[in-house]
Amino acid sequence: MEEILNDNVLGDELEKFEKKYNAELRLGPVSTTTQFEYAWCMVRSEFKSDMKRGILLLEDLFAKHPEGRRDYLYYLAIGHARLQEYSESLKHAQAFLEIEPNNQQVIALEQMVKKRMEIEGIKGVAKATGAALVVGGILGLGLALLKK
Repeated sequence: MEEILNDNVLGDELEKFEKKYNAELRLGPVSTTTQFEYAWCMVRSEFKSDMKRGILLLEDLFAKHPEGRRDYLYYLAIGHARLQEYSESLKHAQAFLEIEPNNQQVIALEQMVKKRMEIEGIKGVAKATGAALVVGGILGLGLALLKK
């Protein structure tokens, strides 16, 4: 599962689907398939702005095409995980599991996201503790200087 969260689309592939998407857009409505392919490429981009745009395209598909909601939920969960928006990722994974509770791929994704949340939480606590120690040290030094 780690590989899918770290997979980056190749520039040529993204460009190919972007051209296809824009060509269809100029002629009228974009097909569901083209929008999905482009969104999936965007979610796998190395740039956060692309990932966010891919998520918006997937959300649009989710709202307009109920027949593909299961797939859109999965890729929305991946996109949010790649952006480190873990709560959103879990929300989509859990919605997917309501549709298909035994899907091992989504269960693995959910576990990976929870693990990353735990790691990030630990890092956050360490940063907060470190900051508190620095502030405490500065205050202690200031008080010591005042006493002199």
